[in-house]
Amino acid sequence: MRHLKLTRRTFGRTALGAAAAAALTAGLPAFAAGGDYPRKLRIGSTAPGHLKFVVFRNLGLLEKAFADEGVEVEYLTFDGGSAASVALGSGQLDLMYTGNNPALRLAASGADVKAIGLSAWVPQNDTLVIVPTDSAPQTLGDLKGRRVAYLVGTVRHSVFSKALASVGLSTADVESFNFGIENSGPAMSRGDIDAIVESSGVAQKLVDAGAARVLFDASGNPEWSVPYIITGNGGFLRQYPQVATRLLEEDIRLAKWVDAHPEETIGIFVKETGNAEKSVRATYKDDVFYQDPEITDAAVEALKGEEAFMAANGLIKGKVDYDAWIDRSFYAAAVAGLAAAPGTY
Repeated sequence: MRHLKLTRRTFGRTALGAAAAAALTAGLPAFAAGGDYPRKLRIGSTAPGHLKFVVFRNLGLLEKAFADEGVEVEYLTFDGGSAASVALGSGQLDLMYTGNNPALRLAASGADVKAIGLSAWVPQNDTLVIVPTDSAPQTLGDLKGRRVAYLVGTVRHSVFSKALASVGLSTADVESFNFGIENSGPAMSRGDIDAIVESSGVAQKLVDAGAARVLFDASGNPEWSVPYIITGNGGFLRQYPQVATRLLEEDIRLAKWVDAHPEETIGIFVKETGNAEKSVRATYKDDVFYQDPEITDAAVEALKGEEAFMAANGLIKGKVDYDAWIDRSFYAAAVAGLAAAPGTY
């Protein structure tokens, strides 16, 4: 398998408008200081960013939430969840919003991290397999022996593995290239690869431009959907538990706000990520965004099922200790804090 060096990029916040931010933050209570706060809160996400991460950044909501304590909020995106996981495990990140596969691998490695909430649990898988418009393959089975690009270790890798398994194949039956879209798109146009596995928001743009067609759409397989995770560095959480609690308070508010403001949410997400609006609307069908951060028992079972699939397909080393990894205390504290200030979200 060919690999490209994974890179990290830092994005600043871009404001969509004062009205949107004011609608979310109006009437918010002043939080009790209680304990020391870090000079900087470093939050990461897989590029181009999970929905709540993107909206937080765009509207400056976390900056407002921590303004009284003078905490600077830094948003970092990573080309692949594995790179974000390395940063979190090493202490270069405090909190991260990533897919389930990177989060599970990090937990299975024995790293000092905790799952404190869900980034999202969207029923519509947003993975597409695309091929050049005039290419021969018509089905997944036709990819046997062909050159396929995807980022290794991502949720898309897992979904592609499940898709191949549904037709009796595995990733061992294709020639895999560890490319992100910035390299796989040009490579496919040159004829260097035969297919790309990517998120629908990115892949759809090539389809709309007439440069590719959809070979397989995973949105028809909701049974493959597994929650995305908010993970925290253990040392950071022990030193600054009040920061994680407050972040989840804002996360809960935002999860409710996006469902109440679907057009504004889609506008922000499309503008910030560059994803195709058609694909974004297809992912968040009926203007429901599935952003509730609560880690339910059903979510845990889905994660366990995903871990078992990853283990069976050589996508994970070690085993996750769910009792040690999942920490619902921050969510419980956030709910209690919001209950003490009714009507603010």
